[in-house]
Amino acid sequence: MNTIEAQIQGIVDGILLDYQNGRDIDKIDLFRHPDKAVITDMIRKLIRIVYPGYYRDKSYRHYNIEHHLSMLIEDVMFNLNRQLILVYQAGGMDSAEAEEKAQQVSLEFFKAIPAVRVMVQTDVQAAYDGDPAASSKDEVIFCYPGLFAITVYRLAHILYELKVPMVPRIMTEHAHSTTGIDIHPGATIGKHFFIDHGTGIVIGETTIIGEHVKIYQGVTLGGLTTRGGQSLKGCKRHPTIEDNVTIYAGASVLGGETVIGRDSVIGANSFITKSIAPCTTVSIKNQELQFKSRSCAGCANAVKEPFWENQKTAE
Repeated sequence: MNTIEAQIQGIVDGILLDYQNGRDIDKIDLFRHPDKAVITDMIRKLIRIVYPGYYRDKSYRHYNIEHHLSMLIEDVMFNLNRQLILVYQAGGMDSAEAEEKAQQVSLEFFKAIPAVRVMVQTDVQAAYDGDPAASSKDEVIFCYPGLFAITVYRLAHILYELKVPMVPRIMTEHAHSTTGIDIHPGATIGKHFFIDHGTGIVIGETTIIGEHVKIYQGVTLGGLTTRGGQSLKGCKRHPTIEDNVTIYAGASVLGGETVIGRDSVIGANSFITKSIAPCTTVSIKNQELQFKSRSCAGCANAVKEPFWENQKTAE
């Protein structure tokens, strides 16, 4: 063995030896945890089940669409069942108990799909009604990342409510990585929810959002502090947003005891850690802008008249 081969073999042996330290990151049993790729594929198929006329295979024919959807539902149910068995076994259940629990949860999940579709229809309507740039509801469904993130959240929330470990978080984090919208599956969100633009939105686990709420990009509905770490588990850490509230870009609303009263408007870049009474508008007073002249390379040859006057002369 030449020198470089010996060095490579030594490096490989060192890494393999490092796996024997018994740390959380040293687990190498690949078949006792859910498969993110399978769950991501399930999301894609669930979106097609929720919006059957919008996301479909090219092999669809009008006369066999119901048959195809039946097979699609069975396919997702089969894969969900297998992933649930893995997470339950990883949590300490024996094989028989895990299989029984997974089957029960899979059935409950799919029973809830029609109710999810009822909620999602209201979200589509809210987006269309709330955005003058939307030319149609088809455009909302095809193009709006906020609707995608909300749909994945609503599906994941069912599994969260059924106390499924890990899988709902994998689902919403996939939507997060795709859209930049971070909605924890534990949040409670009412009907007619609209996320406009969306990038940079964070909605924490114990957030409660009422109906007809609209939020813009960069909004954080978060915890006031995380210093308590695991000791805060189960506590109400994130705010409550009542019905008919609009929260504009860049605003932060923090704290489990913070309640934004109904019919309120929270202005852009507001930082709120205390409750706001109903029918309140919160805004930041205009900040003073300072303008300072400076020399630059183009100043010497610059036209003295304002450019619009120069344009008028040219005409």
